[in-house]
Amino acid sequence: MALLLGLLIFSFILTSLCLVPFINLLYRLRFLRKKQKTKDVFNKPTPIFDKFHQYKAGTPVGGGFLVVALVSLLFAFIYPLIKFLGVYITHVYPVTEEVNLIFFTFISFAILGLYDDIMKFFKFKQTGFFGLRMRHKFVIQWILALIISLLMFNNLSIDIFYVPFIGVFKLGWWFVPLAAFIIVGFTNAFNITDGLDGLAGGLLMICLFAFWFLSASILDTPLSVFLALWLGSLIAFLYFNVYPARIMLGDVGALSFGATLAVVGLLLGKTVAILVIGGLFIIEIASSLLQLLSKKFRRKKLFPVAPLHLWLQLKGWEEPKIVMRAWLAGVILALFGVWLAVI
Repeated sequence: MALLLGLLIFSFILTSLCLVPFINLLYRLRFLRKKQKTKDVFNKPTPIFDKFHQYKAGTPVGGGFLVVALVSLLFAFIYPLIKFLGVYITHVYPVTEEVNLIFFTFISFAILGLYDDIMKFFKFKQTGFFGLRMRHKFVIQWILALIISLLMFNNLSIDIFYVPFIGVFKLGWWFVPLAAFIIVGFTNAFNITDGLDGLAGGLLMICLFAFWFLSASILDTPLSVFLALWLGSLIAFLYFNVYPARIMLGDVGALSFGATLAVVGLLLGKTVAILVIGGLFIIEIASSLLQLLSKKFRRKKLFPVAPLHLWLQLKGWEEPKIVMRAWLAGVILALFGVWLAVI
C-alpha cells in the first residue's frame, strides 16, 4: 500500500506541474469552449442548457488528453521498473492481457473523444469535413465496447455475474453483450454528467477510490497501480476543474473515463456494486433517456429539463451546491457499493 500511495502522490505532483503549461498551450491553440446555440438529438434548440452554460465559453477544453497521456506514459515506465526492482506482483488475470485491455479502453475511447473535440472546436463539422454525427459515434462506441467485451471473455475468461445475497450466475457468451451495454452506458452517462464544473470528475474520483480499495483487497497489482496513477492525475486535474473551472475534460476525457470506469468495475467482478458505486452517473443518464423517450413517443417533456443536474439549476440551486451535494451522495453510494462487494 505504501508503494501505491507513493505512486498516487507522484502522479499528482507530475500532473500538477504539467497542468498550467498545458492550459496555456490550449489557449494558444484556441482549443476553447465556443459560444454556440446547442440542439438536442431531435435537432431542437435547448435554450435552458444555453442559459446556464454560455458563461463557460472561452474555457480551455482537453484536460482529459493530458490525464490519459500522463497516466499511460507513467504506467509504461513505472510498472516494468517495479518488476525490475523485485516488488512482488500479484494478479487475478494474465498480466499482459489485463494491461492491454485496460489501455486499449483508456486510449481508444480517448481517441474517439479527441476526434470529436477537434471537429467541434475547429468548426470542421460546419464544413462537413469528416464530421461524426451522434449516431456514428454511438455505433463506434458499440464496436469498441464489443471488442473489449470479447477480449474479457476470450482472453481473461470472464463470464460471470455476481448478485449480492443471491449468488454467481455463469452467463457464457451472454456476458459479451451485457458487458458491452454497461461500457456504452457508462461512457454516455459520464459524458452527460460532465456538465458542471467538478461534477463528473469528483464523482469519478470517489468511484475510483472505491475500486482502488477493492482491487487492493483482491491483490490485483496491475489494476491497483493503474488506479493509483489515474487517481493522482485526476485529483490534480480537479484542482483546476472545480468552480469556476480553468480547464474542462472535453470528450477526450469524458468518453475515455466513462468506458474505463465500467471496464475496471467489470474486471473486479462486482457488476451490481458497479451500478451502485456509479449510481449518480446512472441517474443522470436515466433522466436524459426518459426525457428523450417521452419527447419521441408522447410528444411532450416528462421533466421540465434533463439531466438531473440541469433541472436542479433550473430550480435555483447554485452550481457549487449541486456539485458538493452530488459528491456527498457519491460517497454514500460508494460506501454502500463497497459493502455489497465484500459481503
